[in-house]
Amino acid sequence: MNRINKVFLLGIAVCAVLPFFAEAETQISGELKKWHKVTLTFDGPEVSETDKENPFMDYRLNVTFSHKESGKKYVVPGYFAADGDAGNTSAIKGNKWRAHFSPDETGSWVYSVEFRKGQYSAVSTRKQSGKSAEFMDGEKGSFDIGPTDKTGSDFRARGRLEYVGEHYLKLAETGEWFLKTGPDAPENFLSYVDFDGTFQNDGIKDDLVKTWEAHLKDYRKGDPSWKGGKGKAIIGALNYLASEGLNSVSFLTMNVGGDDCNVFPYVDYNTFDRIDVSKMDQWEVVFCHAQQLGLFLHFKLMEHENQGLLDGAAVGANTKLYYREIIARFGHHLALNWNVCEESGEWGNMKTPPQMTEERLACAQKLYEIDPYHHHIVIHNGNPFDDLLGPESKYTGVSLQTNKKDFSRVHGQVWHWRNESIKAGKKWAVSCDEPGDASFALAPDESDPEGINHKDARGNALWGTFMAGGWGVEWYFGYKLPHSDLTCQDYRSRDRFWDYNRILLEFFANNDVPYWEMQPNDDLVSAGYCLAKAGEVYLAYVHEGGTVDFNLPGGDYTVKWFNPRTGGELQNGSLKEVSGGDTNVGNAPSDPELDWVVLVRKK
Repeated sequence: MNRINKVFLLGIAVCAVLPFFAEAETQISGELKKWHKVTLTFDGPEVSETDKENPFMDYRLNVTFSHKESGKKYVVPGYFAADGDAGNTSAIKGNKWRAHFSPDETGSWVYSVEFRKGQYSAVSTRKQSGKSAEFMDGEKGSFDIGPTDKTGSDFRARGRLEYVGEHYLKLAETGEWFLKTGPDAPENFLSYVDFDGTFQNDGIKDDLVKTWEAHLKDYRKGDPSWKGGKGKAIIGALNYLASEGLNSVSFLTMNVGGDDCNVFPYVDYNTFDRIDVSKMDQWEVVFCHAQQLGLFLHFKLMEHENQGLLDGAAVGANTKLYYREIIARFGHHLALNWNVCEESGEWGNMKTPPQMTEERLACAQKLYEIDPYHHHIVIHNGNPFDDLLGPESKYTGVSLQTNKKDFSRVHGQVWHWRNESIKAGKKWAVSCDEPGDASFALAPDESDPEGINHKDARGNALWGTFMAGGWGVEWYFGYKLPHSDLTCQDYRSRDRFWDYNRILLEFFANNDVPYWEMQPNDDLVSAGYCLAKAGEVYLAYVHEGGTVDFNLPGGDYTVKWFNPRTGGELQNGSLKEVSGGDTNVGNAPSDPELDWVVLVRKK
């Protein structure tokens, strides 16, 4: 006979029907508001990370959330959560099972639970894989969602960041387009001493494990931590990035066999179907805080050296499980992308079989199938991307790497792949996430006293990316300099340069520049880069102020100059006709030998 299931919803009991013999209790927690994380915790079978009956591979928990008024439906993967508080207790066993959901509509949401059990059920696509695992299988319930109460940069105030078929991503709540800047390094951001596991002291590259001690002073009262105060330094590092006006952070989630070796979701280096539950809960604390600060999460799912580690480069059971576990635990976050692989393909020093066209397309396809929200999917270059373009591919963009010390390839590469995606029939959102070269890239402030490296980075890479129609740029730290891609533990090492990123974001945010409607066209200016909405608004970046000629159609225009080094208010300029039909905007207001931005609008 059926039993009544007691569902605890913020202290209010509601009813649902269970078709099985054990009485279960479901806890719904979190702020029941639009875009906030809502967590369903179920009482399920008592298991352990190390049980013979594998709780990760041999159980499949899916929760379907439906919103009648909008017709929306999301099938959200769930996961084994040990005792439900593993981030604090380090528990490896328990009877708690979980699913996270970020609702995008107010009003009533109905959920239904599927809980299956059987060999490889987690990676099976068969509806009736294995058999019912009983407990919460078949449970139904509902909850009501109110409007968000968050403001400012918190993504819960702005909504999910979505690929909408254009060259830029859009925030669903506010409708604003999003430009990102932040560090691409250190890639081993999550190689952190306060996370659970034995990677810190097992004799394998322990010297690369971070303390983030320099950012302990950036931790604030009331910020999250775990296990009685652990994690404060890495939380402080995020606080610092946000305080500098940056809006993204990048990290590998898997680098077994790579440059660092200390970052992975598993219980050890060699077991690829057992997840370290407590470590994942601790990662989640970090990711939640980042999103509340307005920091986009760049998940780099594989490093070049381990692209073939899990399944010999194929998208087999271990790869599918990896994707499922990452999405189940972190896919509810609002602003992120899945980067299939750093330096992907047959390239460089290969320690495992490379992923080629078939496998690279299959990776994106599988991520798309598992992720209920269809987050932005990109890939990093090793091999070129021509074989990944087009409407049939699930890639929605690319994460570029360049190789010139002066960053001179950035502008052209961003423009090239933007155009190639148009020709292939599906626009990509293009970001340059490793501008410069591997040896030097973005130098620390102390290594660039004359500002030469930073000038090239500011002009050729930062402004060069956005003036080519790119949507983001992230900064690699060269391995031949202090505070490198593997050794950096202090983001203040580039403190001076972060200001240029903030200045650029403020320029686009404060001056009503419709960049999402503009096209790169450097032929319209006598020097530098140009982004234009023909006949209406023209934006130019010039490496040296001097005089700049625009090819403008007839009409009345205003001219404003902007200083990309110091920011501030726009400064008035003037126009005059010159020979050949071009229009001259005159000299920059001061320091004509330095770089300037010119904004020309039709009155």
